[in-house]
Amino acid sequence: MADMKDKQPHGAEQHRLRRMHRDGMKPPIDQPRGAAHQADDNAILDCGWGRLVFGQTFDDPKELVSSLREEGTARRDIAFYVRDPHVLLSHAPQEIFLDPSHTYRLDLATYRSDPRRPRGYFIRRMASEEDANEVNRIYQSRGMVQVHPGFFWSNRDNRALTYFVAEDETTGAILGTVTGVDNRRAFGDPENGSSLWCLAVDPQATHPGIGEALVRHLAEHFQARECAYMDLSVMHDNEKAIALYEKLGFYRVPYFAVKRKNEINERLFTGSSEDYDQLNPYARIIVDEARRRGIHAEITDAQGGFFRLTQGGRTIVCRESLSELTTAIAMSICDDKSVTRRMVEAAGVKVPEQMDADVDDAAIAAFIEAHGSIVVKPARGEQGRGIAVGIDNLEDARTAIAAARQQSDRVLLEACFIGEDLRLIVIDYRLVAAALRRPPHVTGDGRSSIRALIEHLSRRRAAATGGESRVPDDAETRRCVKNAGYAMDDVLPKDERIAVRKTANLHTGGTIHDVTGEVHPTLVQAAVAAARAIEIPVTGIDLMVKDPRRPDYVFIEANERPGLANHEPQPTAERFVDLLFPLSIPFSVRAARNQQQKSRKDD
Repeated sequence: MADMKDKQPHGAEQHRLRRMHRDGMKPPIDQPRGAAHQADDNAILDCGWGRLVFGQTFDDPKELVSSLREEGTARRDIAFYVRDPHVLLSHAPQEIFLDPSHTYRLDLATYRSDPRRPRGYFIRRMASEEDANEVNRIYQSRGMVQVHPGFFWSNRDNRALTYFVAEDETTGAILGTVTGVDNRRAFGDPENGSSLWCLAVDPQATHPGIGEALVRHLAEHFQARECAYMDLSVMHDNEKAIALYEKLGFYRVPYFAVKRKNEINERLFTGSSEDYDQLNPYARIIVDEARRRGIHAEITDAQGGFFRLTQGGRTIVCRESLSELTTAIAMSICDDKSVTRRMVEAAGVKVPEQMDADVDDAAIAAFIEAHGSIVVKPARGEQGRGIAVGIDNLEDARTAIAAARQQSDRVLLEACFIGEDLRLIVIDYRLVAAALRRPPHVTGDGRSSIRALIEHLSRRRAAATGGESRVPDDAETRRCVKNAGYAMDDVLPKDERIAVRKTANLHTGGTIHDVTGEVHPTLVQAAVAAARAIEIPVTGIDLMVKDPRRPDYVFIEANERPGLANHEPQPTAERFVDLLFPLSIPFSVRAARNQQQKSRKDD
């Protein structure tokens, strides 16, 4: 008996066992006779992206299945708090599936807020249609179902739904969002619970801790409403999110989610091959769009981004956005920046003055003096490797030329046009997307070295881009830090912001900001003229501009394999697949295009 006593659980362990028993075995809603609140029967809440079907309010699983069958087009309904998913699935095994997510719960009675406040941004309620559009932009960038902006606005006073956004203090940009559901106000939940949905952070955001701040803000909101707990559903393999939730005090509870088998959920119930999982975001966005249209996608080399698309008797091999439709001639033109420059200049596109770096120091110094500052870049190369911008002295020029020679034997010097880097995606000689690409910056906290801040920024950029974006620890980064008046191991003063690269390439830590609706017609014409001069059907044209709304520009280069995933929410992958397989274009899209063409003719 003494041995048995020694094995009795104590303290925290005993508390966990009681909690497991409480949350694991009893029905999720305990409604004794005379309870102050009675839950609604067969409760459903429209959330805009789909409906939450509260499984614990359904006595008959057949009725729950029937409710899921009412799911709207391009929506994602979720049956949540399902306690016996095996029983539910037995009623419609061909139509519904068990979502591979865990349910986590935060006990709001024991939750403690963090005294530290967000830095550089703040959390507030969604307040305008512009906010709603920005939330949809973030949803699309994260592959989530979008919500009609009118739904957000019409539900601004809905006491069951709460929308918060994170706003940048300096720019006013929306950096992230989260949605909360008050269960008592949604369906009269006698347990007085709540839940968190649609947590999403802009992949371009550089501020740390936005997701955690949104979760904490929502938890404190529901805590103030005296809710008992806050639940959420998270994919079983989302290790970083799960680590964050457990850090905040969330724990697993045995409730499940069931969804309908539709094209939005396809990957969740069909699984994905190892090859698919190894695809980078630039190949995956195209494969996803092709499969959505019923086009067969065979991944031939996942690490290289190669795949073969087949529909009917037509087969096209691609490497990301580079397809068989791009000729070897067009590729060779893009490969040599001096050839590209001559070709587009002959087509009337403005280009900066340029010279070969294989000259003596006096000629280089004279070129710098004539232009104030220059760009040094390899004649051949990609992803911003070996490019140095803003060189204004001979010593830095020599260093930059040596670095560029590691990428290409031939190095070019170019007059530096002061402005911003604009990438225009041209598909089938029409503009599809335009975005400003901005160099990476770090902001001091008064404690961390610049090197540590850059490493932290690189981790965030890599996480947001599937490992595609990092700030290199190289001579160019050290030069930029030195020009700002610091060394890599110096502590950057609190709130001071410095650029750590001059180039805005995504692969070297840059961020990208959509401006498709703002681009001046002159810039569009220049991009299309450059694409036609090269005779390339899919390209990323890089211009330096004063402002995307003004006509001033100079041509920088053309990319034969632009990253289409960088330009969401613009329909880059859709237009790419349209080009490859015109017969796969949805009827509604073709009808809209025909109507647009008819309107132009009438005008």
